[in-house]
Amino acid sequence: MSSDPWGRVDETGTVYVRTADGEKVVGSWQAGSPEEALTYFERKYEGLVVEIGLLEKRVQTTDLSAKDAQTAIDHLREQVEAHHAVGDLDALRARLDKLVETVESRREERKAQRARQSDEARHAKEALVTEAEELAQSDQWRAAGERLRALVDTWKGLPRLDRKSDDELWHRFSHARSAFSKRRKAHFAQLDAQREEARKTKEKLVAEAEALSASTDWGPTAARYRELMAEWKSAGRAQREHEDDLWNRFRGAQDVFFAARGSVFAERDAEQAENLKLKEELAAEAEKLLPIMDLRAARSAFRSINERWEAIGHVPRDARPRIEGRMHAVDRAIQEAEETEWRRTNPEARARAEGLTGQLQAAVDKLTGQIEQARAQGNNAKADKLEKELEGRQALLDQALKGLQEFGG
Repeated sequence: MSSDPWGRVDETGTVYVRTADGEKVVGSWQAGSPEEALTYFERKYEGLVVEIGLLEKRVQTTDLSAKDAQTAIDHLREQVEAHHAVGDLDALRARLDKLVETVESRREERKAQRARQSDEARHAKEALVTEAEELAQSDQWRAAGERLRALVDTWKGLPRLDRKSDDELWHRFSHARSAFSKRRKAHFAQLDAQREEARKTKEKLVAEAEALSASTDWGPTAARYRELMAEWKSAGRAQREHEDDLWNRFRGAQDVFFAARGSVFAERDAEQAENLKLKEELAAEAEKLLPIMDLRAARSAFRSINERWEAIGHVPRDARPRIEGRMHAVDRAIQEAEETEWRRTNPEARARAEGLTGQLQAAVDKLTGQIEQARAQGNNAKADKLEKELEGRQALLDQALKGLQEFGG
């Protein structure tokens, strides 16, 4: 009989394995020696050890499902319980029992993990729904539309919930997207209508602008173009494919008019600048008449200058007050000279001046005599009073004599 610590072979060739429950028959060996029988069944034991070790590693390091792991454990346990190997089968049973505990623990961990993932997915989808419902009210059409598309992609990447919860949240999410799309469609439909109305309005503005482009009624036409520009701005934008073309036509018509006006104004400005030069020469010629020594000659010369002045035409507006002021100054000097001459040669005025002077002179002579008489009589108070009155009459007499001198008297 041959034996080792875990098994033996009796004289009949029967192989036994020792377990905690006693010896168990492994099998019958008739092909060779007892030692060969033990060696054969020991290798079968070593094979079980390797398979159990590999399964332990798979359970610890891979995502082997609990169901598949349990199936593998059951398969190995059947082999162990069949007692077709010689070795510490109780140790193998213990390892399989421990492996069952590990698989069950992993099962619970994964269950908890799935619960956490489901809860996280629920919160994530609820957050997506809330944001989508807020975006459904937005007027930021491009940004909100892009964000909603991104939310759809995010939704697709999240795990599914239970059918009822997932369907309810998706219904709200889808409804928010549909509401936004409906509002956006209505907005752009209204915008298209407004742009079409703007196009029609601008077509009319362009037609009038083009009709005015050949006008030579510079002031009113320029004013109308300013009004047309204000109407253009208030009309709003037309469709993109029409807006630039309409603007180019509108602006082009204005450019034609203002270029023509600018050309005419440039010629006018050049002519007025030349007129200013000529009038400055005439103003200088008129100013040489001052001071007026010979009224008749000055009057005749100024009349000639003024006739040439009137024949010249307009000067630049900003120079007009200055140049005309110079001529007016000479004209006023001649008028004042004429008034002085008229007063000097007017018989009635001369007679009135002479009469007034005579009256004042008589009054002065009378007061002088009265003063002398009062002094002779020693009445100084009366004399002082009469002298003050004399001062007033003498002042009036001096003024009248000065006026009389203007008549050459």
